[in-house]
Parts: sequence; C-alpha cells; structure tokens
Amino acid sequence: MSEPAGGPNDDPAGGPTDAPVHGSTDAPVHGTWEPAPAARWEDAFLSGNGRHGVMVFGDPNDDRVIVNHHSLVRPNGSEHARPPELAERLRSVQDRLLAGDVDAGEDFTDGRPLLWVQPFHPAFQVRLRRAPRESRAYRREVDFTTGVVRAECGGRRGEVFVSRADDVIVQYVTEADLTVDVTLDHRLPGVPVDLGVGHGCVRTPEGALLTLRARYPGSERAYTGVTLAVVTGGRTLTAPPGIRVEGARSVLLLTRVRRHEGEWDTLAEARELRALLPDGDEDAYDRLLARHTALHRPAYLRAGLELGADPAERALPGSELVRRPKSRALLERLFAAGRYHLLSAAGMLPPRLTGLWTGDWDTAWSGAFTTDANVNLQTASAAAAALPEVSEAHAALIHGQLPHWRDNARAIFGARGVVAPAHTDGESGHIYHLSREYPLHVWTAGADWLLKPLVDHDETRGARDPRLAAALAEVARFYEDFLTRTDENGHVVIVPSYSPENRPATARWITLNAAMDLSAARHALRTAADHHPGPDAERWRALADRLPPHRVNADGALAEWAWPGLDDTYDHRHLSHLYGVWPLDEINPYDTPELAAAAHRALVLRGAENDSAHGHLHHALVAARLRDAARVAGALDNVLAGDFFHVSLMSGHYPNRHVYNADAAHTLPAVLIETLVHSTPGRLVLFPALPTAYPSGRLHGIRTRFGAEVDLTWSPEERTAVIRPTRSTRIDLRTSAGARPLSLSAGEDCVLTLGPQ
Repeated sequence: MSEPAGGPNDDPAGGPTDAPVHGSTDAPVHGTWEPAPAARWEDAFLSGNGRHGVMVFGDPNDDRVIVNHHSLVRPNGSEHARPPELAERLRSVQDRLLAGDVDAGEDFTDGRPLLWVQPFHPAFQVRLRRAPRESRAYRREVDFTTGVVRAECGGRRGEVFVSRADDVIVQYVTEADLTVDVTLDHRLPGVPVDLGVGHGCVRTPEGALLTLRARYPGSERAYTGVTLAVVTGGRTLTAPPGIRVEGARSVLLLTRVRRHEGEWDTLAEARELRALLPDGDEDAYDRLLARHTALHRPAYLRAGLELGADPAERALPGSELVRRPKSRALLERLFAAGRYHLLSAAGMLPPRLTGLWTGDWDTAWSGAFTTDANVNLQTASAAAAALPEVSEAHAALIHGQLPHWRDNARAIFGARGVVAPAHTDGESGHIYHLSREYPLHVWTAGADWLLKPLVDHDETRGARDPRLAAALAEVARFYEDFLTRTDENGHVVIVPSYSPENRPATARWITLNAAMDLSAARHALRTAADHHPGPDAERWRALADRLPPHRVNADGALAEWAWPGLDDTYDHRHLSHLYGVWPLDEINPYDTPELAAAAHRALVLRGAENDSAHGHLHHALVAARLRDAARVAGALDNVLAGDFFHVSLMSGHYPNRHVYNADAAHTLPAVLIETLVHSTPGRLVLFPALPTAYPSGRLHGIRTRFGAEVDLTWSPEERTAVIRPTRSTRIDLRTSAGARPLSLSAGEDCVLTLGPQ
C-alpha cells in the first residue's frame, strides 16, 4: 500500500501499462501507505499468492511478518465428522410439514451438538530484531501492482512479497553495516499452550536454515516452516532458535510452510529454495521479484476505477483517508485494495472469512468458508472485474469436495447427486455444522448458489468447463430424486426447506418453499438442461416448470417463503430470498417488472439486523440490479461511515472494525461495478444505479457475459461506452434512454455516446 500512482499510459486494451506507487496525483493510487509501523496485527499490510500470505508490521527495530497458509486448519474432531443419516426419516417429516405441523422439523436431526469446522490459524511470525535507532523519517507502503510491502526508516529498508511464480515468501533487508537477529516465533495470540513446537537452526551449503515444526495437540498432524537465509557480506552466527547476522550488506529470507503428517525433509526444501537463486547473483531479489511481477501485475491492472478524486486526498495515508467517508479518493483506493486483496487471497482456494490472513488462533466462525453468503459475495466481482484466478480458485474448492457433497445427498435425503455444506474448512465438504437454530443440513440451494459464479465465468470467457457441466448434471439429478411431493395445484414442493439464516415469523426454521430454494432449483435444472441437450434436458426442464411461482405477500413484497401462512421476518442481515434478483437474472425490471417491483418492496422492508458488512453490501448488489441508486448509496454510506476498514484496508465484519473479516473489502468492487455495468449473455445494462455522489469517472477493463470488454467514462455532460467484443453477437442494450438492439462484431470496437444521465 502506498501513495499516489503516477498517470498511467494506456495500452491497446485500454488499461494502464504502468502504475508506480509514487508519482503525480492525477491518477488513482495503486497502493496505500502509513507514516508509522502497525501496532496491531489487523493494521499490518498484506501480501499473498493464494497459498501463502503475510502480514507485515514494518517496525524498523523489531519487525514482525506473520506467515499464513490456506491449508493451516487446526484439528478439532470435525475432520472425522460425517453428515447425519436422516434419509429414512425424510418422508415422515415431509408428511408432517405438508399437513401444517410447523414443529415437524424440530427433531429432524441426529441430536449432535453444534460442531464448528477446523479453525484457520496463523503459522508463526518471522522476527527481525535490530539495535534500536533514534526515530527518523519513516514510511511503510504496499504497492498493489507488485504486491510488495516496503518499510524504510533512516537507511533501514525492508521489502516483503509472496511470489506467484515460485510460491515462496521473500523478505529482503538492507542497511549499511546490517546487524540483525532472525527467529521464527510461534507465540501469537490464542496459540494453544500444548502446541508441540520444535525449533531448528543449522548451517547448510545453501545458507543458514531456520525451521519451526508444530504438532497439533492430540493429533499426528503437524506443520513446518522453513526459512533459508542468504546473507551478503558480514558473518552469520547460529544463535538457537535463530541466527545472528553481523556487518552484512543485505539478508534475503525465503520462507515456506507445509502442513503434513509424519516428517518433512527440510533439507530438501532448503535445496529447492536455494535453486531459485542463481549462484553468484547479487540481484537475486530483483530476479525473484521480476518473475512474480510478470504474473501479478497484469492480473491486477486488467481493470480499474477512477472517480475524479481530489489529488490532495489521493496523497493521504490510508489512516487519514478512512476518516473521510465521503471522499471519492477513499472509494477509489478501496476499489483498488479490494481487487488487490481478492487476487492475493485466491489461489489454491478462494478467500476465507478472513481472506488469507489472520494474526490470532481464535478466528471468528473458525475463519471458515461460509458458503451461504460470504464466499459468493467476496468473489462477486471475479468474472466482471477480469480476475479468472479467483474463479479458478472457487472452482478448486467445489470440484475438490464433490465426493463429500454426494455423501450429503445420500445420507440426508437418500438421493443421487450433490448437496453443498454451508460451512467448510477447505478440506471437508461434509455437512456436520448444524443445530436447531441453524438447520444448515436442509439447505438445498447451496450447490446451485456455489456453481452460479462458475457459470458466469464460462459465459465470460466463452468456453465451457466439462467439470462444471458434470456438476450441474449432479445437481439436477438431486432435484429429480428430491422433488417428489406436490401441492393441491400440482406444483412440486420443496420440503423440507430453509432460508439462510432466517425463519418465518409464524413457523420454525425448517419449513417449506423458501424463495431461495425455488430460484435455485429452477436455475439448476434449466442450466443443467442447457449443458446436456437430449432426454435429460427435457426431463429437467419439465421438472423446473412444475415448481411453484414466487409469492407476493400482503405487504406487496416478494415473500421469503412461497407457502400460505408463512409470514416474513424482515429485520435480518441475509437477503437469501432475493437470489432471483442477484446473482440470478430470474427477476429483473425488464422481463419481470411486477416481480421486480415486489422484490424492491422486499428490499425496502428489509432491516440491517446487526449491521454486518455483508448484509449492507448484499443489499447494495440487489439494489443495483433493481436500478435503485439511492438505496445503493445508502448501503455504501453505512459501510464507509461505519468505521469498517482497518489501516490495512482489510475490513471488519461489524462497525468500528469489530471482528477481522474480508467481506466488505472484497465485495466493494463488485458493488461499484454493478452500479455502472451489468451483463447477461444477451443483455448489457449501462449506468443502472450510479449514485449521484460520483458525477464523473472512468471504469475500464470490465468483462461481460456475452464476450466483450467494456470501458466507461462519464461526466455531468456526457457518458461514453467503448465495447470491445471478442465474439459476434446481438444483444439488448439498456440505458436511461431506453432499450434498443445492438449488433456486435468480433474484433470491431463499438463506441456509444449516451449523453447525460
């Protein structure tokens, strides 16, 4: 994070080719900076490659770099948990619910206590202690274009990044006559007192090797961190549990972490790390950085947003900017930071509740992947904001767990196909996190909800992943086996049904025909049919057509449960019932205006409950689809003025930065994009819900689901869109001036001048 970027040069694709952290203030900042080290781990600057992550404090005298890895989850017994075996009882509970027994689902469980997934935790911190020096001019920054976190004070300079090319944490420390102690320290907040920790420090032909091995209490599982120290000049002394470097010009530290069972050959790892550095090359750091930047920079720079911010505000440190919630410079920087952090957190897996980072072993909600809202919200910008890396990480989570999803369908419902869990640690996809108040085992919409971003990804890139087609077919087969009960009108009934994480005012949590379940079943069956033409497709479409329509309640709102007598509970953070509006296209102002009006009424009536960030921004995403700019602005104001953002520009789950959580940070770019452009395979909507607080700006590099890249510029006088199609197609164009067809030819730019809003 750093201060203002220089004015970018435009490449042929319309994006900046260079975006230095320092420079003039006539373009948005691609980083952030602070005039002091981080005092709290929540304010530490972040870097990551989707596997390893670091949190950098930047203290010139006693620096700490907390090391994270997506695979680090602490065994707590849930690794052996399996879904409840309830299939033989399903028919009975269905009969009772259909007969009007609102309590029928209360005992549809195997009586297990609530069991959380394995908690995500930090590995250790790399500590670099130097003799205290009198305070001088200080600066720490992170450059979003490179992922480098840098701190400098009076000739002391340290840089850290996490390599996408080599999957290694790289630290580089320089100072005239450098003397420093380096250790690996596991003592972080919440660390188990009985964590079995062993340290090692040996000289090898590759350099000084530091190791930290930690075995989880009561488990054979362990993780090991290895740091190879390559020192230029001076001398290196082993000083267990670390090393002491005296009189050197520089120290280069290469760190990796592995979770494992049994032993791990740390000497072989040291040789692998040393092989990354050509012999006799004092520019090893620069070469490592160049390999990493070649992958990271193009991904980060594919899309960007400018809002005509005040150059003086663009130059402010983040700690000053977050205290100016009305500042356009703040929103520019949060958009940039959101894309940077999302890219950095996604790789082997998508982002967790905490992204890829935590400095505390006691992570809220286990630092899990909460799939009934948070994962999809955090990754909502992936397709449109040109981050296929994030979509591929999302796919890795899903496809790696499909065997467990099959177990869920069989055990709970006695069905073929798949049912997704609402919580996962990234290892197990089994459903075992459930209770009376959170009967997450009967949430059947999850598979479609989680696969929808991959459908968008395929439409955007213009190619179909056969793995996705196969997964969609499994979802459809589940519905074939599950949707066997009907109402008096001949519609199939979704029973049991559950709307995360709400309940009707007049019934219990387990009930019938939740709106999200209806939308998911319709979408899954029809999308599977699109991917599998033939007899299967005919059956699946016919089943989709037998689902009941959405219900509009007495308040004129889209009901959360399409079953008579189930009254809505409005004050809730989740908006599951509006799944048909966002991210689906089932309900929209163009094709289904009456349902869209009912959905809008439901949105107006919805409360914020506990003011969680994901609730506010989910509200904004739905409002943007319904073309309500004022409601988008209100939701943004709640987040920007609610003190949700740490100095690191990572966010809190609640106002006043309470509970470190990536929802706001990662979701915000999606909200801003949705206010400016929305696409389907056959439609482009421009400027649907832009708040009046942002009268001018530029958005570039946005990808559409019909195969084009879109750049927008706007001012009070004129709005312009440049559409660069990669596929020839004909679409429905929607603007404030109305609707018209638009033909696009691959390779031919289409420039639209739209006039004022």
